Amino acid sequence: MDMKQEELLQQIVELFLEEAESNLVGVYLHGSMAMGCFNPNKSDLDLLVVLRRPESAECYRRIAKRLIEIESILPQGAAGIELSVILEICLSNFIYPTPFELHYSAAHRDRYRSDHGYLCGGFEDPDLAAHIMITYYRGITLYGQPVKEVFEPIDSRYYVQSILGDVEDATEGIIENPVYFTLNLCRVLLFLKEGRISSKQEGGEWGAQALPVQYKDLIWKCLTEYKGTVDSELKHDPGLLTEFAGFMKREIIKAGEAEQFDQ
Repeated sequence: MDMKQEELLQQIVELFLEEAESNLVGVYLHGSMAMGCFNPNKSDLDLLVVLRRPESAECYRRIAKRLIEIESILPQGAAGIELSVILEICLSNFIYPTPFELHYSAAHRDRYRSDHGYLCGGFEDPDLAAHIMITYYRGITLYGQPVKEVFEPIDSRYYVQSILGDVEDATEGIIENPVYFTLNLCRVLLFLKEGRISSKQEGGEWGAQALPVQYKDLIWKCLTEYKGTVDSELKHDPGLLTEFAGFMKREIIKAGEAEQFDQ
């Protein structure tokens, strides 16, 4: 973690301390930075913020506007902040899909900037099951109560449903986004086979060793690109990408059926 990232995270903590005060349970880092494989040019800064009680819609909109300002210290082209605010009760009495109070990410940034009445909140998000699971096992407390005092392990079936959503469209999406889908397919299969909560990088490193030899070069190329050790995107064989996605989806289905049988 470099100085700019530390400064950004500290500013986010201070923002929630100012806006939520005693209502703030904690601010928690998860995702690639928490798991030691953050790429400043590609990776999101993934955070969960836990509150005791809801804040007002006006407060949440104010937070979103200030997150835009905080992001300005990041280098141009950086992925930025991906942050969800959830209530403590959603962790002690887990609900799937999980309700959230506020969501902020690059996908919503322009809308928050241009529409002063906009708020992404008050909905349910199946992705939060994965974020909660990763936070429990691999997350870092930036402020507040320790992770293990706030988060609890959730039923693995909810985690599986959540991560399967990341690869549902892999056969179609892998051509346009080979790195994302290749590495995500690996980490989904790794969890189903070995129960390991992994990053995309860790999933890819496992896949490069464990999967059939004809896919090793593809996975290593995606890992190289993901780590940012090449200056531009590498070229991939579309036929091989489609073949790999089909193979992995079949393996995921088989592994998922085996896990259900074991339970």
